[in-house]
Amino acid sequence: MSRNLSSVLIANRGEVALRIIRACREMGIRSVLAYSQGDKDSLPVQLADLAVCIGPAGVAQSYRNLHAVVSAALTFGAEAIHPGYGFLAENSEFAAMCEAEGIIFIGPGSDIIRRMGDKIEAKKIAREAGVPTVPGSEGAIDRFDEALAVAGEVGYPLLIKAAAGGGGRGMRVVENPETLERDLAEIMSEAEVAFGDRAVYIERFLTDVRHIEIQVVGDGVSTVHLGERDCTAQRRNQKLIEEAPSPVLDSELRSQLARSAIALCQSVGYRNAGTVEFVFDNRERTFYFIEMNTRIQVEHPVTEMVTGIDLIKLQLHIAAGNPLPLSQDDVAFRGHAIECRINAEDPDQGFRPAPGTVARFRSPGGFGIRLDTHIESGYVIPPFYDSMIGKLIVWGVDRDEAIARALRALDELCVDGVTTTARLHAAILNSEIFRDGQFNTAFVADFLAAREPSRA
Repeated sequence: MSRNLSSVLIANRGEVALRIIRACREMGIRSVLAYSQGDKDSLPVQLADLAVCIGPAGVAQSYRNLHAVVSAALTFGAEAIHPGYGFLAENSEFAAMCEAEGIIFIGPGSDIIRRMGDKIEAKKIAREAGVPTVPGSEGAIDRFDEALAVAGEVGYPLLIKAAAGGGGRGMRVVENPETLERDLAEIMSEAEVAFGDRAVYIERFLTDVRHIEIQVVGDGVSTVHLGERDCTAQRRNQKLIEEAPSPVLDSELRSQLARSAIALCQSVGYRNAGTVEFVFDNRERTFYFIEMNTRIQVEHPVTEMVTGIDLIKLQLHIAAGNPLPLSQDDVAFRGHAIECRINAEDPDQGFRPAPGTVARFRSPGGFGIRLDTHIESGYVIPPFYDSMIGKLIVWGVDRDEAIARALRALDELCVDGVTTTARLHAAILNSEIFRDGQFNTAFVADFLAAREPSRA
């Protein structure tokens, strides 16, 4: 008989905090929300069983304050902590602190977070598990002569990446040998400032690729995959639109990707939910491992829509010490799902954040529509945090229906008082190249460059 957690502290905010609160409520788990002063009037604060202010609006004093979060869990009797995504979700020190205090960290162990969070170490683990990796340096590079030797092997253009980077940061493309020395020095300096780690590595820069990731979940012994998500529609390495399944994979490639993701997880005894990310070379029709995210992803609802599996509940079930409640044969895929990340940003002004008061809010509805959001009429979007205010997720029997349904839902969505990216999403979904499905990670940049600012 499976057991449930009794009380979970949620160390996050916004829509993901609300998502976890709702899963806890359905499972009979007491939710304790750790919130900042900047979120005191938010919907998650209103709906949690208990809400505890842990600091001022600034994230360093609240959501990234390890000691404040752990202290709140201990003080208010939380058995476990769910970090959501961002903030402390992939902080191995935080996970280790939870372990030391006897608090269940809802995610993998601190050692796995540390190893997979170091991209150099993660590539080594992948290679040892037989997973293809992008040609490049096998370890950290800290001297120009080493970089020059790697460049001679893999050719230009190159990509220099911070070992501790993430979220699209800590990367630099090098087009020719004339700038290599300068670029290497600059990205190492930037990596130290941004991540506290100067370590970088070098890969071949693939110019015609898609970004495809595999959702996995494990209990430390067994691992199952829940299919892929195609996250190719990006701006400056930040995902805008995600979909499942990928429109470019055939059944054999899909199976190869899934087998590679499971092999990687099995090699480290992975526990809880995670995502194995790959680049897919459109020309060669092959794939390479790039990194693993040891947390729930922003785009996890895409997978939920095509599998019918609640990933947050699955996380909570595994964290309670239960084995996986399903085998690979139990996972079935149906239809097509698309997610649009709706941000309070102004595309006409270089995507400048647009915080402010939501004068009127209307959510789209109807068959196959899901909107994960924490905003409501009268809500004041604070200027302190990420500008994402919601995720519109739609399901259709096929990709064409999903696109049509997403366009209908975007038209129904109303967020008066602040500028959002909803109209831009509609324009992208309406574009011929997106509908065709044959594009790469440069698609959004090319699309934006071709549009008149007045129509953004």
